[in-house]
Amino acid sequence: MDTKDSNGNLLQDGDCVTLTKDLKVKGSSINLKRGTTIKNIRLTDDDGEVECRQGKSTIVLKTCFLKKV
Repeated sequence: MDTKDSNGNLLQDGDCVTLTKDLKVKGSSINLKRGTTIKNIRLTDDDGEVECRQGKSTIVLKTCFLKKV
């Protein structure tokens, strides 16, 4: 199963990604701004989602809003 970012680049565990859009996180007061770099992503069973830590919380992000750094 291949997990790809918005540009079609393959993502792997531990990669760094940048957000391409401002995102509001459901169930939380966290707002992620465009251009925020997220380090050490983890792949999930779904090829359209990745898991990461932002602050003290673990969140799941859709790969269509990510760009590999």
